[in-house]
Order: sequence, then C-alpha cells, then structure tokens
Amino acid sequence: MPKAYRSGFVAIVGRPNVGKSTFLNKVLGQKVAIVSSKAQTTRHRIKGIHSEDDAQVVFVDTPGIHKPLHLLGEQLVKTAVDSLSEVDLILFLLDGRTSAGRGDKYVADLLSKVNKPVVFVLNKVDSLKVDPEVLQSYEALGEHVSVHVISALYGKGVQPLLKEIVERMPEGPPFYSEDEVTDQSERDLAGELVREAVLRQTSEEVPHAVAVRVDEFKERDGGKTFIQATIFVERDSQKGILIGEKGSKLKEIGAAARQSIEKALDRSVYLELWVKVLPNWRKQAKSLKQLGYVVD
Repeated sequence: MPKAYRSGFVAIVGRPNVGKSTFLNKVLGQKVAIVSSKAQTTRHRIKGIHSEDDAQVVFVDTPGIHKPLHLLGEQLVKTAVDSLSEVDLILFLLDGRTSAGRGDKYVADLLSKVNKPVVFVLNKVDSLKVDPEVLQSYEALGEHVSVHVISALYGKGVQPLLKEIVERMPEGPPFYSEDEVTDQSERDLAGELVREAVLRQTSEEVPHAVAVRVDEFKERDGGKTFIQATIFVERDSQKGILIGEKGSKLKEIGAAARQSIEKALDRSVYLELWVKVLPNWRKQAKSLKQLGYVVD
C-alpha cells in the first residue's frame, strides 16, 4: 500500500430523481443501484466501492430527500439524513437544467446542520454549460467547497469530480478489498432488479406502491440460479395491472427482470414471480419490517 494512500466515505444526496444512482453506476463501471424515471426509486442505503492504486472511495447512495407523506417516506428520509454524519464528504446532486427550487432549498437546509464539506454537483447537463442564472441560484443555496457540472448518464465531467473527491479523502488504509464493488448481496440486487422492471413497465398508479421480497435464492444443478420473488402492492386494482390480461404484463416484467439479473450475476437464472396485496403497507411499521425496511 502506497504511503499516501487515501480512503473515505462520500454520501450522495439530493432530491428524488436527480441521477444519484446513475452517477454511482457510472463511477463504478457497473450496475449496483437500480435506475428509473420514477421518483424515490432508491429505497435502501447502498454502498459502492471505487478503488484506485492509491485510494479507495466508498460512495453511499441514499434515498432522495423529500417531504414524506407516509411512514415509508419518513424512513427513507431518515436513512438519507443519518448517512451524513458518517461520511467525510457530501455530494449534493442537483438538476442543472433548471434553477434551484423549494425541494433543493429543503435539502440544503438539512445539509447546513451537518458539519461536513459539501460539493455541489449539477447533473443532467449534457453540454456541461450551465445558464449563469441557474448556476447563481444553486450557489446561493448554502456553503460549499466547489461546484462541478456533469452528465452522469454520458460520463461527462465525472473524472474531474472524482479526482477532487479522492484528493479530499483523508489518509488511511482501504476499508474493503480491491475486488469488492458493493456491499449489496446478490439476493438483494435481484430483488431490486425485479422492482426496477416493475417501475419501468407500469403506469404512475403502481410504482410507489410496489415492494419486492425475494423468498428463495439458490443454486440448482447445471449452474442455474433459482429465484422466487413476491411483488407486493396495496390494492387489488394494482395487482390486476401488474398481472395483465392472461398474465401478459407479469410475463413482460419477469422477462425484463431475468435479463437484468443474468447480466448482473453473469449466469443463467430461472425467475418465478408472484403478486400479492398487502393493504397500506407503506403506512404500517409491521408491514415495512416484513418487507425488509428498517423501522425505528
């Protein structure tokens, strides 16, 4: 290990749907966090580990910070906020295409209460050119050590940002071995990829009411992994949408999810999906715990 080896933790925070998971996947060069156009896609705190010859950065991808409307929302925001006290640097991701709004101010006010350096990252700017008024609106949000303009989707501006992140890490040994990329298990990733398939193939009525639980995950003869998962929704009407006429929609979801899981695990998968109704699960602590969410 080089004498000047640097290592530390970096929280990725921001409003829902500003590209936090897209950024993490781009930095790591592989998919560890699901992505969709729906808000609040990320529900768990996911660690992504970026290792270089003389540095290791552990990124903590957090749920989007928003004003919660139910118990699940409260837990998501708490998960994000709790992450801030445990890191060396905070990346505040913002949508650089439009001026700062009330949601950005809400997040900035939370960050002002945490004694950590903050880097403003204006994402979704494919040209890397930001309107001066837009830039000024973000710079006025609060204290920050620097501003970067990036396009996480295309990887533009990511390397200069990564260089500064490494430079701001304290000296110290690595926390993980160099071949580790995430703390997420294959079982958990499979469940998230099923939920991603649901998010991408259903209407606005369904996505936020969906949770996925992997009930079985085991290797079978021939090297194929057998996965059985249950998709939970809150109403019978949502169950009908997910299943579709003669099971057509569920087959589409299953096919898309299986393809993503096989790519992520690099092996053949047999995926079996079920759909069940769990009324108002987002509002009930017992149901949240049943579905694997930590409830304080």
